[in-house]
Amino acid sequence: MEDLPEALLREVIKRLPTTSDLNSLSLVSKRLYTVEAELRDAIYVGCGVCPVTVALASLCSRFRNLCKVEFNYSGWTPNDGMQLGNQGLHVFSSCCPSLTDLTLSFCSYIEDSGLGFLACFKKLMSLRLKALPQIASAGLLSVAVGCKSLSALRLMSCENVSSVEWLEYLGKSGSLGELVVGNCERISQFDLLRFGSGFMKVQMFEFQNSQSRYDFCSNLLKDLTLAWISTEAEIGLCCLLRKNLRRISLMLAPQYCEGYDYRTTLTDDSLKALALWCPMLQSVELTFFGCEPDWPDEIGFTQEGLVMLIRSCPIRDLKLGGANIFDDEGMKALSCARFLESLKLINCVAITDAGMHFLARSPSFIDLTLELFDESLTIAECCQISLKAVQGAAKTVHYTDECPGYKEWMDRCVCEPQV
Repeated sequence: MEDLPEALLREVIKRLPTTSDLNSLSLVSKRLYTVEAELRDAIYVGCGVCPVTVALASLCSRFRNLCKVEFNYSGWTPNDGMQLGNQGLHVFSSCCPSLTDLTLSFCSYIEDSGLGFLACFKKLMSLRLKALPQIASAGLLSVAVGCKSLSALRLMSCENVSSVEWLEYLGKSGSLGELVVGNCERISQFDLLRFGSGFMKVQMFEFQNSQSRYDFCSNLLKDLTLAWISTEAEIGLCCLLRKNLRRISLMLAPQYCEGYDYRTTLTDDSLKALALWCPMLQSVELTFFGCEPDWPDEIGFTQEGLVMLIRSCPIRDLKLGGANIFDDEGMKALSCARFLESLKLINCVAITDAGMHFLARSPSFIDLTLELFDESLTIAECCQISLKAVQGAAKTVHYTDECPGYKEWMDRCVCEPQV
């Protein structure tokens, strides 16, 4: 081992994918221990690393080129020892100068004063904060002011973040290319207006909340996710649409609209605007909650409107959840779509065996969920599609017919992590 060229040793180490393998390799020789430490650029710290402040100093002393670090205390109990706190962040900020990517999840003891130490990370580009109950807007403002290189911010389930001076500051600086705000109940869609001109440069935006109304735009936006969003007549989806948009994901529920109709606010006119303003759209995800199978009018647009969108844009990926308006005729229309490669249907109860037969005509399908790959097909929880109908559709067929109840399906859509 001592005679191997260092370049070869580095290549060997780079090809080991797991942390446990790297740890084992570093015990083989002092030379491997040194080279592996130089190459290690990411670590994960969870429950059981205690005392965490001492451990951090030791880890940063050994791994001097750390760029990506995640602290995750999901499932933590007092028996696991102390979590990372303000003092731990202070120590960490002084001994990890190359950090570019930081995740803090379920860190119950980090406060605004602790977030202030993040300003020491001059190269920090990506920050994820999830379930930090003690932080508020003051801590985020210190991050916005101090972390000049920040280009991606994800803020999830931080219940005490309310006023949004930090959002206004980031909007004026125009540094963010990615912004995600989810389940922060004190941040409303009105608050997002404070981001202002920042929306002109953001490329990926996601907002999940139970409030209403939004009004912002972006010339560079490529990826848009909105959950539990309702719109008003004077402020519609068109204010978000720009020609660069490649992906849109909408989670919708019925509400009372003009004329006392009870339906989702997305209509055929909305889909026409989407087709007109987003000619580069490639991925569409529409998930509906509370739209009962016996009441198709609760979905504000028609199957014909959806087919028009698919035919007007180069859409390659389509996901429909709870779309009770989509039936075998819709499958027939999709089978003629030139670009459509991936189709995911969840709880679309109107599709039967007849609709499945149309897929054999499709010119571009490579992925169906119902999941279709070049050699395998998976049919899961589609009550009206029989095993007989799909036999022979691929080399291997995986079939289950256990249908979830509505509550189980909705919990899965909302709570399961998205990849």
